[in-house]
Amino acid sequence: MPVVGLFPPCPRSRLCVRGTVRERRWETREPLTFEEVRGVGERLAGLGLRPMRPAQDVICYVEEWTVQATNDLEQLDPWSTEDVMLVHIRERWHGDFFLLAGSYHEVYRRHRDVGTYCSLSHPWRIGQPLRLHDPRSMFWLGFRYLHTFVRVRLQTHEVITPGETRGDAERERWLDERRTAFLEAITTLELPVETAIDRNEVVLRPHELSTPLFCSWPDAFGPCQFEYNSSDPYEFLIPASKLAETYGGEPAEVRVHLTGFSETALSEFQSIDDHVRLAYRCSVHCPFEELPDVLHVIEPEGRLYATLCEFSAHTLVPTGGEASVIIGIVGVQGRFRIEARLNRAPLKEDVMADWLQWLVGYSMVYAPLPAFV
Repeated sequence: MPVVGLFPPCPRSRLCVRGTVRERRWETREPLTFEEVRGVGERLAGLGLRPMRPAQDVICYVEEWTVQATNDLEQLDPWSTEDVMLVHIRERWHGDFFLLAGSYHEVYRRHRDVGTYCSLSHPWRIGQPLRLHDPRSMFWLGFRYLHTFVRVRLQTHEVITPGETRGDAERERWLDERRTAFLEAITTLELPVETAIDRNEVVLRPHELSTPLFCSWPDAFGPCQFEYNSSDPYEFLIPASKLAETYGGEPAEVRVHLTGFSETALSEFQSIDDHVRLAYRCSVHCPFEELPDVLHVIEPEGRLYATLCEFSAHTLVPTGGEASVIIGIVGVQGRFRIEARLNRAPLKEDVMADWLQWLVGYSMVYAPLPAFV
């Protein structure tokens, strides 16, 4: 059965599907049963909100579903699926990134078509000392039907979303570190891109304005990610390998993302190295009350995410700051947690956890999502 659909180019699936703005996130401390999750929905309804009803169709995002073979995807046939991506995961990999990328590129060239997508992720390390940004960053080398790309993403120690002012006291340092980190990647990749600070945000500009350069993953100080495209399918193979070398030869987790390919093509990709973990990502359309059934299929490593309720914080806190709130469900190993994702905190930091506990009825802790999975 072919892997169909075209997944968004950003590897963090559910954040890409829902937008590329960084979010504030909290999660319940203890796992819950699905009946307890439904109880949270009833609680939200009692507050005048509109949570998902048991028979209502939802989009469930599946990640990290480890499988033994590519046709294991058929286990999800009772439901409609889309945005299917197969991931080759190499944990603690130590090798020549140029040779690995070249091998995938050769198979890709034989099977490329409209809708096919292949990318390899590898960490890289920023050489300059940083305090607000993590020196470990990530890049992706990718191949599409008409172009190739290199994508670079930075990770911060703290998430300060667009519009928030919590980091203003150190804005100058935020901007200097952000610009320095981007400049290191741009220099290593030999990209014709300049960095600048404009209106208190870091900006990136290609030397030729017609060059496809995309910036995303924004926070209060500008983008945390850029993607540079080229029509030359070989342009980034060597530069990307140089960026991988900045990791110092340490064992790394390398992921290859594949979508749009036939079973024949997937078999060729797997023949590059049999010692990889296969995992699926996809979107599943199902009634809300069938989320436990989907979770049962993808156990034990698989995770699912679904939205329980969306609302504006002003609905419940008229005097608070403007914020969009998503109360979501996280499922793993047969149990569930409630997550709260906000584009910014509507209340002061020291009362947010208490307010969220009042909202869902369970204690919650701040739990930002990892940037690179």
